[in-house]
Amino acid sequence: MVVIGGITRLTDSGLSISNYKLITGTIPPLNETEWQEAFELYQQFPEYQKLHYHFTLEDFKGIYFWEWLHRLIGRLIGLVFIIPFLYFLTTKQLTQKTIKKCLVLLALGGFQGFLGWYMVKSGLVDMPDVSHFRLAAHLTTAFLTFAATLWVALDILYPNKKQINIKFRNLIIVSYIILIVQIIYGAFVAGLKAGLLHNHWPLMNENKFMHETVYILDPFYKNFIENPSGIQFIHRIIAYAVVISVLAIWFKSRNMSLTPPQNKGVMALIILVLLQFLLGVFTIIYAVPLWLGIAHQIGAFLLLTAMTFTLQRFSK
Repeated sequence: MVVIGGITRLTDSGLSISNYKLITGTIPPLNETEWQEAFELYQQFPEYQKLHYHFTLEDFKGIYFWEWLHRLIGRLIGLVFIIPFLYFLTTKQLTQKTIKKCLVLLALGGFQGFLGWYMVKSGLVDMPDVSHFRLAAHLTTAFLTFAATLWVALDILYPNKKQINIKFRNLIIVSYIILIVQIIYGAFVAGLKAGLLHNHWPLMNENKFMHETVYILDPFYKNFIENPSGIQFIHRIIAYAVVISVLAIWFKSRNMSLTPPQNKGVMALIILVLLQFLLGVFTIIYAVPLWLGIAHQIGAFLLLTAMTFTLQRFSK
């Protein structure tokens, strides 16, 4: 889902399906008449009228495929969760605590589906681009839904209590929050195509630490939530903060007696944060080629996985 979602965004396929039909939308157009109807619907909206007015039906089929596949996988995730959940529920194999957790996961999954459509709607009105705020909400909720699901699974896999170091756990929590903020800014970068600007490292460009266009918006704070240059700058700075926080976790853990899972979690964090940092640098230098953009998004997903695993292993 993460891979296909990234491809859908980077190929500008997300606005190719202009309506939402939960059941019938599962089946794509099956003949030329249905394809023509879908294409005519797409032609009624700003993306075709302002950007893709040169598209043929074959061009449209290319972007339709990725959005359709993205939505199909979303539906499959729902089924993969709901059907086994109902089975385990009716056969009374779940504790009350696990049932409550699963209901939270179900609510998160449903909310994520709503955010997907809410995001698409923002690109069907005047501008042929979705709101980067809604994109960030969609992506972040997806990642957090996965993290919550992983946490529930880990609670079941590792039911025994363990001794924890409160200060060390708090350090992981702070690192987790920094990582979430970085993921949000990554979505901002994707939504505003900020990765196509300032394709130099370590300086932004023209040997400057911060590009001067960060100052063009008023009031000032908008430069860091709406200005592509400012957003890329913040994304770069938070990347350093993520690396430093993970290095702090590793440094503090060296003098602790860790269980094998705890040690694996910390080692995974070190490896993945360095890999993700390198992917981010190359993604910027090469102006976000599709494969690097996808790899960078997967890297964020895996880093969140390692952070969730590590935090869970150091929590009661």
